[in-house]
Amino acid sequence: MSTFDVWAPRAESLILTANGTDYPMSASTGGWWNAPADAPSGPGIDYGYKVNGSSTAVPDPRSRRQPDGVHALSRTFDPAAHEWQDAGWSSPGMDGGVIYEMHLGTFTREGTLDAAIERLDYLVDLGVRYVELLPVNAFNGTHNWGYDGVLWYAVQETYGGPAAYQRFVDAAHQRGLGVIQDVVYNHLGPSGNYLGQFGPYLTEGLSNTWGDSLNLDGPASDEVRRYVIENLLMWFRDYHVDGLRLDAVHALHDERAVHILEEFAAETDACAAELGKPLFLIAESDLNNPRLIEARTVNGYGLAGQWSDDFHHAVHVNLTGETEGYYEDFNSVGALAKVLKEGFFHNGTYSSFRERSHGRRLDADRVSPLQLVVCAQNHDQIGNRAAGDRISAALNPAQLAQAAVLTVAGPFTPMLFMGEEYGATTPWPFFTSHPEPELGRATAEGRLREFERMGWDPEAVPNPQDPATFESAKLDWAESEKPEHRQLLNTYRELIRLRATELDLNTRDFRSIGVEFDEAARWLLLRRGRTAVLLNFGAAECEVPLAADGAQVLLSTVDGVRTGTDTVTLPGHGSLILSLAAG
Repeated sequence: MSTFDVWAPRAESLILTANGTDYPMSASTGGWWNAPADAPSGPGIDYGYKVNGSSTAVPDPRSRRQPDGVHALSRTFDPAAHEWQDAGWSSPGMDGGVIYEMHLGTFTREGTLDAAIERLDYLVDLGVRYVELLPVNAFNGTHNWGYDGVLWYAVQETYGGPAAYQRFVDAAHQRGLGVIQDVVYNHLGPSGNYLGQFGPYLTEGLSNTWGDSLNLDGPASDEVRRYVIENLLMWFRDYHVDGLRLDAVHALHDERAVHILEEFAAETDACAAELGKPLFLIAESDLNNPRLIEARTVNGYGLAGQWSDDFHHAVHVNLTGETEGYYEDFNSVGALAKVLKEGFFHNGTYSSFRERSHGRRLDADRVSPLQLVVCAQNHDQIGNRAAGDRISAALNPAQLAQAAVLTVAGPFTPMLFMGEEYGATTPWPFFTSHPEPELGRATAEGRLREFERMGWDPEAVPNPQDPATFESAKLDWAESEKPEHRQLLNTYRELIRLRATELDLNTRDFRSIGVEFDEAARWLLLRRGRTAVLLNFGAAECEVPLAADGAQVLLSTVDGVRTGTDTVTLPGHGSLILSLAAG
């Protein structure tokens, strides 16, 4: 296949425009079109396609660069030109190391990949294992969450483009940091999507929350699936990414015998064998379906991991007391205890938010707790609040430390959202930069409707199109140096260190997890071998029945803890990690 060959079964005629010259293309088999032999070659060529006699060229569905935006011409890019310096990096795979979720546009004031490189040493010092980037594929406008991308093979130019992306991954690997890329395969953004002119990439009339669904199982879907799979493999081969986070896989409509997620996993495993290093996939799913992460040998899809929203909801409710909307079912210490012990809260139980039974029980013989990625905050759970407020707006320092202890010292794979580690007070609201006024208005109005069920005040919802909304989301790194923020940052550092050094905090078996709690007194005790994690969610002091003679205090987040022969006295909102004496 040449650089400019393109799959366009809907085209009756096709002209390649390259460096200002038109080149008629010829139809081939299977809906493919071939460029003529005299077409130019090499990097830096601006090109596009005039479909069915149109006078306007549109971008390549597999464009690697869009220097002038998603409505303009594509530009060729040679991924092999980068001289990689990461030969010393050895990925541990998905092994329970801490993941740090980052949005490039707001992580630094500059909002670029090169600026983010300057902060990597800070992440190394924090102790995280992987940096997870929110989507970077090309979208319309200058700033966006990233989930409105329309050209999945191109890296957004405002972040620095594909060469900067390679520099970022290379720099991360040289510092011992892995990279996970968030990818979106369930829909395309509302502006700049020209795929329909080329072929049936989407299934009209079959939509999800964000628009028409990808054509994964209809007529001509073989090529659509290859289009997605080759994009998935591109991140591993051309950009040295270690893992991918698959956005909202519950919105992938596929009724084939081999589901696209199973195919993703098989292709990833084959690529890992080819490249000689671990590669992995993590799904975002609200289905609570263990099949996603069970092995293909037992009819699972074989993904390495999936997000567990139930953990977030249980932590959030027990710390904040909010019980509106989907938080309602998690209004107890017992709900959190169940999540810690069983992975899912809804594992066949009734969901009041969905008004039906939901989920399925995890099988401890087939699934490890490390396959569940959990968090106390993430881009969705912050950004989908009316004001985009973090939990730092509602909790005191001791409670913020409890969120850290539950996430990092818990049995699952922890993920932090950028700034969480020092209690950032900057909000992270939903923001867009659609150049089309009508689309901007529709986005803002749709955002208001989304909050109706949660009961939030429309007046508290920032206009996503207002540039000030985007500016407000940028991290204020000076906060991390203030005493109250630095104390929390040190707590996170110590927790991550403990997770790396204490074997009990890295157990891979649900059966090794013990949980005790008192609903009335609002305490919880998590047992991880001889390591005990204690939390008091109440404001008043409480006594936890625990034989703590000879115990070593690994971490305490409050003063005034007292250990006795049969009890531990824990001040309000206190957290404590003990290494119990053998016996």
